[in-house]
This record gives sequence, structure tokens and C-alpha cells, in this order.
Amino acid sequence: MQPTEILKDLFFFQRGYLNANHFAWRGPDPVLIDTGYLGGVVETEQLLRTIGIAPAAIGMIVNTHTHCDHIGGNHYFQEKSDCRITLHTIGKYFMDMRDDWSPWWRYFHQQAEFFNATTAIENGDVIAVGPYEFNVLHTPGHAADGIVLYHKPEGILISSDTLWENDMAVANLRIEGSSALFRMQASLDKLARLDVRMVYPGHGAPFTDMGAAIDRANTRIERFLSHPRKVGEDLLKKIIVYTLMMRKSVDPDRLFDDLMKTRWFTETVDHYFEGAHALQYQKVLQKLTQRGIVRVENDRLVTTVSP
Repeated sequence: MQPTEILKDLFFFQRGYLNANHFAWRGPDPVLIDTGYLGGVVETEQLLRTIGIAPAAIGMIVNTHTHCDHIGGNHYFQEKSDCRITLHTIGKYFMDMRDDWSPWWRYFHQQAEFFNATTAIENGDVIAVGPYEFNVLHTPGHAADGIVLYHKPEGILISSDTLWENDMAVANLRIEGSSALFRMQASLDKLARLDVRMVYPGHGAPFTDMGAAIDRANTRIERFLSHPRKVGEDLLKKIIVYTLMMRKSVDPDRLFDDLMKTRWFTETVDHYFEGAHALQYQKVLQKLTQRGIVRVENDRLVTTVSP
């Protein structure tokens, strides 16, 4: 998809669900907001070049949180440009401590690289993206270090994974803690107080009706709180699809055995489904297949979700 100029020289790049969306300001000291997944870094570089930004010219990267689909290109671009990298204090701490557990990388067997986090920001700070000032709001729940960026003059919200239009980011209570759903609600309440005309999410297309998206997210959270097993079902579906996106295709006879070697799969099934690993795997795969999200091509399992 072609980049969209949302403010003069500030571009939005819509990717898929393996590579998070990102933004780039084209100017004397270029700024990149989120860098996508490590496996997509060459395409990210090509996209930047379409608007005239060479990787060596990047002056600053801003990250909305440290999950692998948002920071995957950080190390690559920082090596080329020696750029500053700005993120929430908690995310900077993860990187300073070389903690690959808290940002989920090790837990979900994800591909990511540490980088030099140079600047920490907090809730209430204002950050300059070229000539544009964005208010920083800390929005934990999905990620401990999650932030959104709000440009009040134009009513633009970069909502990252705090708010999507028709779905919500995975709730990982194992890492984020048992109160994560309540923190998600509190973060949505923060957004509801803003005057927003256009939302640019971390995944998916931009949208205008923030109130309706918040209502949908809150309805889902209430359902999760009332029926905790649905948290486990949602996590299993999303991370299995994400695993297929990362690996591109998988031998159907090996996927279950591979998942059984991971901590996330066994712990999720143990916690929510009394350890019925094979049964839950078959149920999830059946649902994903029925919905056309997963299918067999050339004797390999693949997902139809755009990476």
C-alpha cells in the first residue's frame, strides 16, 4: 500500500499484522515511529526510500512499545544511522536490562534484537515529530510500556495497539499480570477524553469513529472478565496465526509438537483448559480453518492474514 501523507511531510504506512503500521516524517532530521517486524525490515527500508528517506539519514525512532512487531527494525536502522531511540521509561528499562521476557520475545519465541534506547518519555510529555507536537499518553494493559501519541491541533491519534477499529490486541496476562484487563479499560478511558478526528492504529486501516471502537473494545474486555476462558481462546488463536505468519508455512504434522515445546502454548492451555493440549489445539485449528484464516497449501499450513 502506498504511504499516506497525514500532515505535510508526515506519512503513514499501513502494513499487515506481522509488521505493525509505522509513520515517518520527511525533513532535515527524519523521524520514524515504529519499525515493524525484523523479518520485514528490507521492505520497511524500501518504503522509506519511496518518500525520500535513506536509512542512514534517520535522526530518531519513536516506539509505541517494545513488542517485536513494533521494534523489529530498530537495531538495523540504528546501526545504519546512529539515531536516537525514544520510548516509554518502562520499555527503556527492558532494553537497558536486556530483558527479552517482559516484551514477550522469549515467551512467544519471537525474532527481535536489542538496541540502544537513548531517551525515556513519560505520560504527559510532549514529543516533537519534526514540526508537530504530540502528547504522550501511557496506556498499559496490552503492553506495560505502551503509549499513544496525540496531535491535538488536528485531532490525530496514533493509537498503536491500545485501540484497533474492530478487534483488540491480545491480552497476555501471564506477562502483563492478572490486572491487565482492568488496565486496558483505564487506558481506553484516557482515550475517550480526547477530541479525536482520525485514529491511526498499530494494525489495520485508519478510522474516524473512535467512540464506537472504544465501545467494542470495552464490550470484549467485559466478556473476557466474565468468561476468562475466552482470554485463553483469543490468545491461542492470535499467537498460532502470528506463528504461521512468522514461519510463512508449517508442516501440519509438526505444528502441534513445535507448540508443545513452547512455554506460552503449554502454560495457556494448562491455565485455561486444564492441560488438554491436543484437544485445544484441534479446536483452535478447526475454528481458524472454518473461518478461512488458516488453510493447507501444497501440504503446508499457511495463514491468509496479511503479514
